[in-house]
Amino acid sequence: MKAIILAAGYATKLYLLTKNRPKPLLKVGNQTILDSIVEKIVAVKELDEIFIVTNDKFHTHFEEWAKEATYGIKLTVINDGTLSNEDRLGALGDIHFVIEQAKVEDDLMIAAGDNLFGFSLVDLVSFYKAHEGNAISIYKKDDLKQLIRGDTANIDENCKIIGFEEKPTNVNYPYAVPTFYIIQKEGLTLFNDYRKEGYNMDANGTFIPCLLDHSTVYGYVFDEYRYDIGTLESYEQVQKRFANIKD
Repeated sequence: MKAIILAAGYATKLYLLTKNRPKPLLKVGNQTILDSIVEKIVAVKELDEIFIVTNDKFHTHFEEWAKEATYGIKLTVINDGTLSNEDRLGALGDIHFVIEQAKVEDDLMIAAGDNLFGFSLVDLVSFYKAHEGNAISIYKKDDLKQLIRGDTANIDENCKIIGFEEKPTNVNYPYAVPTFYIIQKEGLTLFNDYRKEGYNMDANGTFIPCLLDHSTVYGYVFDEYRYDIGTLESYEQVQKRFANIKD
């Protein structure tokens, strides 16, 4: 299994902090957001390489981070070649770029590079293996204002995804869907097919219905914390949440 951490955004809503520093390398508590994610990924024994896809502006930042890292797993930083928010490839575009550039032919874990979360990726992989199908992480969210801003889903008694909507106008499903997926290797060609059809390559959630059309997808339900750091306000909130963590 391989993993991709999506870190090619320009974080324009956080420009006071991210104009000259990528968001995943901002510190929360005693470590960067990226280190928090990688610590959870390296616990997965099935994984043998982590790809960190970034842009040309911040490529050297991640290369320097990788040189200093001591995680005992292969870390490969991939530059998608973009220079600004206007010419970005988008999340799906970056996933496709890594698959093509690195010739990925293994099962693939995909992780957002700007989320802090409390659930175990070891448990997510165990769930994935037990269900023998694609897996996405989901959690119950009662705040309707939050639900309409992201992806939503519903599951049956076997945790099979039976409904999915991206940023719904009216909320029909109770689960929020952060970007922590495991895609079977047989499904990786769908990213190329999706791109050729001219679909939106910017939002992860637009791809899940395509995946559902071609294969079975299961929802791994977690109840631990998850923070999506997209604004100064959300960054300040997580700083307060982790303020008691010391070096």
